[in-house]
Amino acid sequence: MPLLLRKYMKNNHFKAESFFKSQGYARNGIKLIFRNERNFRIDIFIAVLVIIAGFLFKISHYDWIALSLVISMVFMSEVINSAIEALCDTVSQDFKINIKYAKDVSAGAVLVSAFVSVVTGLIVFLPYLIDFAKNFLL
Repeated sequence: MPLLLRKYMKNNHFKAESFFKSQGYARNGIKLIFRNERNFRIDIFIAVLVIIAGFLFKISHYDWIALSLVISMVFMSEVINSAIEALCDTVSQDFKINIKYAKDVSAGAVLVSAFVSVVTGLIVFLPYLIDFAKNFLL
């Protein structure tokens, strides 16, 4: 490791002392986002419904992969958006156009990931719903 990097890491007071402490910080972050962010709780509720539907329709392994990727994408974008908003609010309490831009763009990323997940959900579940409707109604 380069000397300059070692010096920086030695003086970094925010660096976790061990792997287990860093895991504790990560778990704390998940608790905080769950407790403080309504949209994250809504995302979890919808993800649970999708997972239940996946079990009920006995979707394929490939469908599970697609759903798990888009579900995690929505979770990650929501978490990153919340972090950006908290940081922006800490940096400036006053209206600044760059702060507004950062917050709007990060919220837009959440919207894009949610849209992609809905489209993916339709692609995955529509064939199962059509088969279910054919068998149930005919």
